[in-house]
Amino acid sequence: MDQNTAIDAFAALAHPTRLAAFRLLVRHAPDGVPSLTLADHLAAKPSTLSGHLAILKRAGLVTSTRHQREIRYCANLESINALVGFLLADCCGGKVRNCGDILSLLDLEA
Repeated sequence: MDQNTAIDAFAALAHPTRLAAFRLLVRHAPDGVPSLTLADHLAAKPSTLSGHLAILKRAGLVTSTRHQREIRYCANLESINALVGFLLADCCGGKVRNCGDILSLLDLEA
């Protein structure tokens, strides 16, 4: 991931509703969540949430699929992995053993 792509991702996450939607989608990855369920959970108007989800989608953080009248949004795990990798690429000067606290937050059994 390049710096500009990372900046776009962080800009997309820099809003309370978008961040909450993103975190909910990550929690339900890889299955995703229907748009109306997202709106209900976040107490947001579907039309307003649609705009927020479009911003997350343009940043590559979420994907969407349509099945008949339902749109299901999913966290884009590939992009999330790239963003985390971008953040941690130079962590502790490349000395991974010093990153224990950060790495302990991740489920390394996957």
